[in-house]
Amino acid sequence: MGIEIERKFMVTGEGWRDAAHAVIPMAQGYLNDQSSMDEGRQRASVRVRLEGDGAFLNIKSRELGHSRQEFEYPLPVSEARELLALCVGGLVEKHRHLVRHGDHLWEVDEFLGDNAGLVVAEIELESAGEAFEHPPWLGVEATDCPRYYNLALAARPYSLWSDAERAGPAA
Repeated sequence: MGIEIERKFMVTGEGWRDAAHAVIPMAQGYLNDQSSMDEGRQRASVRVRLEGDGAFLNIKSRELGHSRQEFEYPLPVSEARELLALCVGGLVEKHRHLVRHGDHLWEVDEFLGDNAGLVVAEIELESAGEAFEHPPWLGVEATDCPRYYNLALAARPYSLWSDAERAGPAA
């Protein structure tokens, strides 16, 4: 079993763009929906992702916060495309920009389609209390705000958010 320790932040400005050393196109969908998770009928999200030239099936436990169980398995791209056609909710499309800052690799996700306009940065850590340098383009933390989770964005995309919700995680 893998444990993912991840923190998610809003992004301010465009300073991260010049520091990005790679961009990976992604498209993903979910085989279960947000309401199944919210109502406790399912305890894990099941995601299919096309990532660059590869494809993966990912299962992530339903836990709010920065630590959760995560399992990931490679898939043939053709099978991933077939599975994406079976997904519920919308497709989440994004460009993942890889940005090294200090001793860590940041993943800055620039969302497309129905989630266009949303940009978040994620960092994976070795432990929950691990210290890390905050880049100047890092905004408020969104780790504990479920609407920023990709499963939630598939169910209710950024384009449907109110102005208050778009103002940040505290709304």
